[in-house]
Amino acid sequence: MLVNRLVFRRMLSWVAETRSRLSAGPTQNPDEAVVADGFIFSRSPHAMSHASTIAASGDRLVAAWFGGSLESRPDVGILVSLNDGDGWSTPTVVANGKQSNGIRHACWNPVLFQPASGPLLLFYKVGKNPRTWWGMCMQSSDNGLTWNTPKRLADGILGPIKNKPVQLASGEWLSPSSTESRKWRVHVERSADSGVSWEHTRQINHTGELAAIQPSILTHAEGNLQLICRTPHKRMAESWSADGGRTWSELQLTNLENPNSGTDAVSLADGRQLLVYNPSSQRRTPLVVSLSHDGRNWQDCLVLADGFGEFSYPAVIQTDDGLVHITYSWNLSRIRHVVIDPKKLRYPRLTA
Repeated sequence: MLVNRLVFRRMLSWVAETRSRLSAGPTQNPDEAVVADGFIFSRSPHAMSHASTIAASGDRLVAAWFGGSLESRPDVGILVSLNDGDGWSTPTVVANGKQSNGIRHACWNPVLFQPASGPLLLFYKVGKNPRTWWGMCMQSSDNGLTWNTPKRLADGILGPIKNKPVQLASGEWLSPSSTESRKWRVHVERSADSGVSWEHTRQINHTGELAAIQPSILTHAEGNLQLICRTPHKRMAESWSADGGRTWSELQLTNLENPNSGTDAVSLADGRQLLVYNPSSQRRTPLVVSLSHDGRNWQDCLVLADGFGEFSYPAVIQTDDGLVHITYSWNLSRIRHVVIDPKKLRYPRLTA
């Protein structure tokens, strides 16, 4: 079990003084669903902290994000914090954009991925901007405590742009990716050899005017897959695959509002789909949890953060004990971590 009950009982004492009251939609008592809620660090080590990611590796939670004086500046690096159940460790910088010629570029959008077996992976991007950045990857064989030397991904392979890869029943990895060099285009990168090599699929929205980036991958019954993406069109977009992600349907807008901001989603063990997003066409607030049985009809069920400010760029996973972990950017200066019990989110109603 990746994160056992004992670990979480220890974690509860850490968050007891920092839990905040959360409002909700249909859920009658949201506090029943919220297991823990608090900041990963009490004081921001940088002026800007953004684009977090979270993974469970062994009995440890690992979080990462980029931090520095301001997004895109050369001093922006990748930071990591660990949680063994007694609180988050002091963040440490594990990667920067320094090149062999001494020039340093910004780091962007870390993505943690723990496959079913093997080391913990940390993907991130390096470059002056999203139009010219390139993909990097580093590994940890001790659950995030130490990391090997980062390696640049092959030309044309960017890795997961914002959200985690998924591992199919076949063992293959699917990495949700996108490009911003000319128009915003979405694609998937596939690996059948545990990340040694990657295959770049055709851009899903290679024709038409529908722009999208930063997809998440959801798994459905009978092996069907769904991409759900950020767009500048005030609504989220989706695409479907019936052949394990080799081909995808035409990208279509959904009814889910989107203020051109990052989202994330996860397929729950009980068959439901869980999405974390900003249900607004203009503002990056509130930040809510939404549930669906089919990936098409969604019901907002829990408000994570609301009010003046920006609460954005969520990352979400479900651990083996069934709990859901969410991290997100709190006013671009701190990273917040929320743990919820999805069994207590009753919309849509559980079938079991």
